[in-house]
Amino acid sequence: MPHVTVEYTDNIKGEGRIRELLEKINQSLLENDGLFPIGGIRTRAVELKDYVVADGSEDDAFVHVTFKIGGGRSEERLSAACDKLFAVIVDHFAALFEKRYLALSMEVSEFTRPAYKKNNIHKRYKT
Repeated sequence: MPHVTVEYTDNIKGEGRIRELLEKINQSLLENDGLFPIGGIRTRAVELKDYVVADGSEDDAFVHVTFKIGGGRSEERLSAACDKLFAVIVDHFAALFEKRYLALSMEVSEFTRPAYKKNNIHKRYKT
């Protein structure tokens, strides 16, 4: 963990630079002094083709990020990492936000039950 899903409306596909955003998200998560193990980070994007924003009368756009993590991190460190991550997202879309209607949001889900997982990617990062 963490797993990050970026949902975005298809009307910003060209200008959204989504692959670049995914790379920025991973980099942001890695810059937290080991808070998130590198081998557990999964970031993906889902382009939405069917959606209605607000009353549906405009070509509104949105990006919603779901950030899922396992438990056990201090509230202080987690809040700081989430604040930093959302700032990365806002900064990434700053120019687009200035020229069109765009809603940005991020939801954080911390698992309260153990997650079922098996991952040998971690071995690559052990020193």
